Order: sequence, then C-alpha cells, then structure tokens
Amino acid sequence: MKPLMLLLIFFSSAAAAVAAAAAAPPVGRDVDIIASDGTGLKATYFAAARPGPAVLLMHMCITTRTSWEPVAQQLSAAGISALTIDNRGFGESGGPRFDPGQPDVQRQLNEKWPGDFDAAFVWLVAQSGVDKSRIGAGGGSCGVNNAVKLASRHREVRSLVLLAGGTDSAGVKYLEENPWIPIFSAAAADDEFDSEAPQLMRWFAEVSGNPRNRFVGFQDGRHGTEIFGPHPELPRQIVAWFVDTLIKSPADATARLTRRKTAISEFWAVARQRGAAANAARLFRDARKRDPQAFLFPEFILNQLAYTRLQDGDTDDAVELFRLNVEAYSTSANAQDSLADGYAARGQNDLALAAEQKCLDLLPADRISDQFKAALRQAAEQKIAKMKAKSFGPAPGRR
Repeated sequence: MKPLMLLLIFFSSAAAAVAAAAAAPPVGRDVDIIASDGTGLKATYFAAARPGPAVLLMHMCITTRTSWEPVAQQLSAAGISALTIDNRGFGESGGPRFDPGQPDVQRQLNEKWPGDFDAAFVWLVAQSGVDKSRIGAGGGSCGVNNAVKLASRHREVRSLVLLAGGTDSAGVKYLEENPWIPIFSAAAADDEFDSEAPQLMRWFAEVSGNPRNRFVGFQDGRHGTEIFGPHPELPRQIVAWFVDTLIKSPADATARLTRRKTAISEFWAVARQRGAAANAARLFRDARKRDPQAFLFPEFILNQLAYTRLQDGDTDDAVELFRLNVEAYSTSANAQDSLADGYAARGQNDLALAAEQKCLDLLPADRISDQFKAALRQAAEQKIAKMKAKSFGPAPGRR
C-alpha cells in the first residue's frame, strides 16, 4: 500500500475516533460522601469541561440516582457540572432500607435526608471549577420536596426543576416568599401515583407568578423521571432550562420582579392571608361559574394550609378552607376526614360525625392508594367511635 494511502487511512481513523469521542456522553465518576452521622452516601459526579454552575439532582422514592443520568450527562456536556446521589436507604447509600410499609423507617429517613443533601451540597460546591453562586436543584416525586427544601436552606440555589411531586407547608411558604426563583415543572397524565399530577405541577409553575416559570405536560410517560424513557425531549428541555437560568441569565434574588397574574396566583395570594378564607371561597366560586372545570389549587396543598390555620388556633378560617376543599374535591374521602377534624376542633360534634361517616362512604370508590385507604379507614372508624362515646356516654353496664 502506498504511503499516501496509509496516511489517509490513519488520519481518517483518527478523525473518526475524535468524532466518536465527542459524540459519546460524558462519563460520571462515582464518589463517596459522608453524612454528619458517619453514614456513607453514594453519588456520581459529572464534571463539566470548563468552570461554571452546577446542579444537584435528587431521585424519586421508587428509583435511584441512575434515573437522572440522561440529564446529568447532557448537563455536563453543556458546561454545567451535575451530582446525582442515592438517598439514604436507597441504592448504594447506607441506612435502613426504605419501605413504604414501615412508617417508622420512613420517618427516620425523612429526618435524615435534609442533612444528607446538605452534605452533598457542600461537596458539590467545593469541586474545582464549580461556581458556588450558581447552583440548581432538581427533584422527582419525593425528590421535589427535597429540592425545594434544599433551596430554602441554601440561597446559592437559583433554579429549580420539579417533576411530579409535592412539598409540605414550609416548602410552599418558601416558594411563595421567594417568587424570584424560576421553576420548571413537568408531569404526565398517566401518572400511576397521582392522576392530578399535571394540575399539581402546573400549580407550582403559576403560584409564585414568576414569568420565567414553565410547565410541560405529557399525555404519557408515567411518573417523574420515568417520563425520560418515552420522551427524550424532556431531559433536553431540562438542560436548556438550566443553561438559561444558570448561564445565560442567572436568576437574581435582588432584581425587581413583575409577577404574572393568573387565576391560580390571584387565588393563592388571597387564600394564604389570615382571615381571608371566605374571600378565597368567593374567588373559587366565581371562577367555577365562568368555567366549571377551573382549577385553582391542589387538594393536598389547600389541606395543608387549612391544618396550619387549625394549629394556629384560627378554627373558623380552617373550617372554611376545609369546606372549600370538599366543595372542589367532592369525591375525596380525605377531604371529608379533614373537614371532620375542623368541625371537632370547633366543638361541632354532630357535623364532625357526619363528615367522618361521609369519609367512610366515599372510601371504596376513592382513587387513593390501598395503603392510604386502609390507614384512613382505621383513623375514621376510631374517630367515629370516640365521637359516639362522647355523644352518648358509655354503654349500659360499663363505667
């Protein structure tokens, strides 16, 4: 073979190798992070080739850190370092194994997770080339609450991605009080855990009024990061979101924000005010007159707010909110159970008893999980027994 031909073959092969290397997704590096109590947490770090922002990704309670790999690889290629981590109790991380059937274990893990993710955050921002002032957080399902809470503890978090999950009242309060932080949310209509997941995630995108917020819905894809399988465009959309909010135009907590008004944001601005439950109910009814299918709030979010009012001693406001939830979610057994708690706190035993009985009547057709259904039935039956004993006194012959 002639020397010229050999050279052509050599350079062609080298060019092909370079092209293949460029097309190959970045490979992550497995790392060990030690929690404050000494528990080992396994994570994978996808370093960007140049200095820049970073993102911490938290998985669902039915998966492990590998579920975020499609996003982490693309983030790294786009100039954003990414860290995926196995929650304590999952995958290769230590701790008792997560089991939905063991509430005590769940409670123990939930108490430890914030500290674990803080340790992961500290590790991430200490990496060479990571700009600690431009950090993003992403979470799926139970990871949504973890991501929101991480942002509430670390002001360096400037962008959120939330997939098919909720947060508690403290998390909602943080989002309300920090509308500057941009939120990307997504869910699928065939979510196997929550048929109203798209409505919930749209609520997150609208409630703070940030005009940058974005919701993406899918007809299929199931739950959270499972959507990546049938919809590879979602990881690309998430990467584009973080590029926009962490590189091109990083969110600034001190910048003036003109909130976008929507029916959801206007309703919640009223509902969260103390003593304004009746006004919020009027807004809801007016919206339903205009559109019988109008959606202004997720059931569990309003339920949380009502219980907060109840704990603060504002019983009348709490009952009004519980009633509104029952009105909006008339087939919900849990809404009736919560209303019963409100009536009981106000001393209206007969109304509480009727609401608790309605809870039991609705349970068979309710779409909640069998585990939650069983727990709700047990709680309702116990409350009914106590209320009847209080109303009618002990049975004859008993003291």
